[in-house]
Amino acid sequence: MKSLSILYRGPLSSCNYGCEYCPFAKHHETVEEHAEDERQLKRFVRWVTSQAKFRLSVLFTPWGEALIRKRYQDALIALTASDTIDKAAIQTNLSCNLDWVERCDRTKLALWTTFHPTETPRKRFLSKCLELEERGIRFSVGVVGLREHFDEIVALRRELPGEVYLWVNAFKRVENYYDAGEVELLTSIDPLFPINNQYHSSLGKACRAGSAVISVDGAGDIKRCHFISGTVANIYDPNFESALSETPCTNSVCGCHIGYVHMNELGLYETFGDGVLERIPAVV
Repeated sequence: MKSLSILYRGPLSSCNYGCEYCPFAKHHETVEEHAEDERQLKRFVRWVTSQAKFRLSVLFTPWGEALIRKRYQDALIALTASDTIDKAAIQTNLSCNLDWVERCDRTKLALWTTFHPTETPRKRFLSKCLELEERGIRFSVGVVGLREHFDEIVALRRELPGEVYLWVNAFKRVENYYDAGEVELLTSIDPLFPINNQYHSSLGKACRAGSAVISVDGAGDIKRCHFISGTVANIYDPNFESALSETPCTNSVCGCHIGYVHMNELGLYETFGDGVLERIPAVV
């Protein structure tokens, strides 16, 4: 049976954090908007757990913080319990209570966590990471590489267990933001930082997006990836798989990990192995 990875992003776009540099989560949902997000999420989970055409892996990439919402915890519990699922992962600031993970199949659950130094003390975030370790949950840790956060990044690397991968997202809104010494510092913390600290030429190049991995919104509409506009099909169409094909990238460049990790020429599937969705390399 063919494997398919789905990056799901429903209408949720609120967050309990307010990072100035973050373009996401500047919206506060109404009760009706939360209800619609829940309706679409439950429909997606029902579809995933009932279909029989693919072995599925799911990564939730919300515009805001989803795990403070019980519906997303319940979704991960249901997905990891399903025979149709190989993995269920989510991007999160890790501010939620973690008791719900005990109801998941921990062999299938993974968290892509991000530390926000302006929003939570490092000690509190680190305690959540150690709790994940104790509960046996796979996770990566990341932080945006702003200069004002360098001391926190260095301290976090020192205090995290050595086996936990700490990735650094390059701040690319400012051209040539880092000098050579800063690149060296961040590379000593995240050996894959130089790959993130650039825009990869992608026009016309082969990518798994659109065939082995797709982006799906709350209505079920499929895009090749988050960064290419245009709907190619809908997962609720019984014949949606006929629209999946290997198609060269139509964008000039790709600068986000959840996009370029799927580019064939970068070879990052070999680097990440089974940890592509949760951003955990096989070897660093």
